[in-house]
Amino acid sequence: RKREKIEPGSLPPPKDWEKIYSLVQELRADKTAPVDSVGAEALPERHLGEVVYRYQVLIALMLSSQTKDAVVGETMKALQKHGLTVENIQQTDNQTLNNLIQKVGFHNNKTKFIKESADILITTYNGDIPQTAEEMMKLPGVGPKMAYIVESIAFQKNSGIGVDTHMHRMFNDLKWVKSTTPEGTREQLEGWLPRERWGEINALWVGFGQEVQQQKEKMLKKALTCSSPLEALAPIKKLRFD
Repeated sequence: RKREKIEPGSLPPPKDWEKIYSLVQELRADKTAPVDSVGAEALPERHLGEVVYRYQVLIALMLSSQTKDAVVGETMKALQKHGLTVENIQQTDNQTLNNLIQKVGFHNNKTKFIKESADILITTYNGDIPQTAEEMMKLPGVGPKMAYIVESIAFQKNSGIGVDTHMHRMFNDLKWVKSTTPEGTREQLEGWLPRERWGEINALWVGFGQEVQQQKEKMLKKALTCSSPLEALAPIKKLRFD
């Protein structure tokens, strides 16, 4: 029997989630996590126009799976120097592209996906990217997480929440969801999180997780000087902060 889909707004929210959420917003207000400087919103070149910007957002997300933000940042800069437009990537041979992205995880597959996508975007979408997450998921190598984040950054639309493995682990640690996969986490989050938060939650919490894991001293200092130090330390402890 097929499992019933969880409808947005149909689940009771976790106790005290708003308090914790607003503390995380306070701790992240300085925007000093890796995701803030080398995330998919910060990297693309706006000065080349909206169409190129949207394409680069898509590429940044396609490069991001199983790859650290700093490596994605370095790779995006190499691609931008080469010329990161859909037309130029379509004309770039596979070997050259593979060399440019060789530091990211699964670069052979990503080369294939990026090349195939360039053909589809030019043939079907007039060189732009699809306007909905649903359409984006039809592109090779683009899963729900990527599609929802691209949709949010490129079109300011949020038809779903982009949940990666870090968010999946964090929200299970906080007991805000009880799931075994990022997709399960996404569905449960959408079940209770107000829709106006869907667009911000990925960068907000991914950055929080990065600071907790990679910049512990800085995060502890921020927690101890924020408006509710004890309450701020609680989620940090729960996130396997060792």
